[in-house]
Amino acid sequence: MNIPIKNLHCFVTLAETGSFTLAAGKLHLTQPTLSKMIQRLEDHWQQQLVIRATQGLSLTQAGELLLARSREILGHWHLLDQDLSHLSGVQRGYLRLGVCPMMSSLVIGHLTAFRARYPGIKLEMFEYGGFGCEKALLANSLDIAFTALPATHEDELTAQPLTAYPLLACLPNGHPLTSKASLDWSDFGSYPFIMYNQDFALAKLLDRLAKKAGVELNVAYRSGQWDFLATMVEAKMGLAILPAPICEKLTDKALCFRPLTGSHTWDLALIWRSHMCLTPAANAFLSLSRMHLQTKA
Repeated sequence: MNIPIKNLHCFVTLAETGSFTLAAGKLHLTQPTLSKMIQRLEDHWQQQLVIRATQGLSLTQAGELLLARSREILGHWHLLDQDLSHLSGVQRGYLRLGVCPMMSSLVIGHLTAFRARYPGIKLEMFEYGGFGCEKALLANSLDIAFTALPATHEDELTAQPLTAYPLLACLPNGHPLTSKASLDWSDFGSYPFIMYNQDFALAKLLDRLAKKAGVELNVAYRSGQWDFLATMVEAKMGLAILPAPICEKLTDKALCFRPLTGSHTWDLALIWRSHMCLTPAANAFLSLSRMHLQTKA
């Protein structure tokens, strides 16, 4: 029995959502239909792939192996489909783009330029933290992604730097440190610190810079939403460090911003898998992004 690509896609979606209900909804299938498709896979290999339990589902050893191989197969199938679709030029196709939530407003120019230039290409965006984008790329779930450098899997990913923004200390009005023209890492040591979620590249960067300066940040809270993070600072729950363009959006809050000694920056880039060629759509997006930056320069 031949296994349709669609069945593998459904299995990967089920494994990633961890729920028949969520997977069926995402795939626009009924739960009985999805269950039958998974059962066909199990019958074909005569192996249990999924362990069903009241608290959720998990994969067997065979299921984990199938998940890894299915991601590889689907990634290569997607690349083949895009290559064949674009033999006559980049007129149609499908681009899977990863975007970190903090960058959404900063990359809108790239997105609108691409949509205007290539209206026939379906652009689907997925929001992840920087580390999440890397994992999705390595799992063949994305073609290309916006993230902050440095990447964790530098040896497996290629990066095209885009732009860099200064990092600024974010303080509530009236805080004792606002009397200083700039802040050292040592200034943060005795105060609660509000950090980004752990899958954000910026969180890893700040941890690394602080430790390099011999400072252990006292992380009191974490958030993946820059506006909520700033609101916590305004409420005097702790201090934070934000990229300059995010600070410019916070004029409605009672906050002060100070530069950091050392001129540290938030470096944005596009990243993709080193071991696989970019799809024509992803290559077109990369080329247009380079042109967009040259126009702004």
